[in-house]
Amino acid sequence: MRVAVLAGGRTPERDVSLRSGHRVTHALALGGHDAWLVDPGEVPLVETLQERPPDICYLTLHGKEGEDGTVQRLLDLIEIPYTGTEAFDCEVAFDKVLAKDALARIGIATPQWIVIEGWALRDLGAGSALPKAIERVGLPCVVKPSRSGSALGVGSVERSSDLAAAVMAALSFADAAIVEAKVEGSEVAIGVVGTPPEALPLVEIVPKSGVYDYASRYTAGATEYFAPARVSEEIATACATEAMRAVQGLHLRDVARVDTIVDARGKPWVLEVNVAPGMTETSLLPMAAQAAGWTLSELCERVLRSASTR
Repeated sequence: MRVAVLAGGRTPERDVSLRSGHRVTHALALGGHDAWLVDPGEVPLVETLQERPPDICYLTLHGKEGEDGTVQRLLDLIEIPYTGTEAFDCEVAFDKVLAKDALARIGIATPQWIVIEGWALRDLGAGSALPKAIERVGLPCVVKPSRSGSALGVGSVERSSDLAAAVMAALSFADAAIVEAKVEGSEVAIGVVGTPPEALPLVEIVPKSGVYDYASRYTAGATEYFAPARVSEEIATACATEAMRAVQGLHLRDVARVDTIVDARGKPWVLEVNVAPGMTETSLLPMAAQAAGWTLSELCERVLRSASTR
């Protein structure tokens, strides 16, 4: 197949996206496909795709535009198929406010949260209500942008006096900030691939710094990973079940990653979902695939085959 791998773009996750895109392009070429990388941050996307039309686009754009439905709607308009979730469902999944609302409505456990909108701080005096956020979710808590990835803008709050600064940091990446109860436990990611969707072996994440931030994610050696995760079969099944429920409830397609915390009782709490998981050397989805006995080429082939069935 002729496959244009979309990577790069203009978001803060550009470098990670390019690393993902180059690996996917190489893996697809090893699998016998005519694959090339297209960086919308460097070339006009529509014109480039029209000059060299692919059979399908493999999406490795991270962050807004690549995961929020923007590029999906554009590809729909010019009638080029693509891997992954369709536009509306991308928009819901990428926005943590909408995603958590949707997950909670279908009965999936996600940590207690409240939302602080930037415009409410500016125009409605919402700053005076910040103490209520601590009352609702407790301490410690986690503050994160509503629309961002790779842990950019995420902060941990131990004292109520630090909440305002953490909210403002998150709002530098998005128009809203989520203040979320911090669940103590093991961080576990579940990759889901294919049609019908298949849950891959769990990946347990143990950052040496104690915080799985941007540096811990993309610096070699900064985090220990265990694939499969060091959990009981019962807990592994519970995590996979919740991940599948989240993927199906949010109508995700072809490939996704569900990030969870498993608490001391063995209960998985879904933190968020990712419609375009990273494919770098330290990314979780390729680790899960390797634990399942797949090469990177086989993983990409399964994603491509799933998208091609539509």
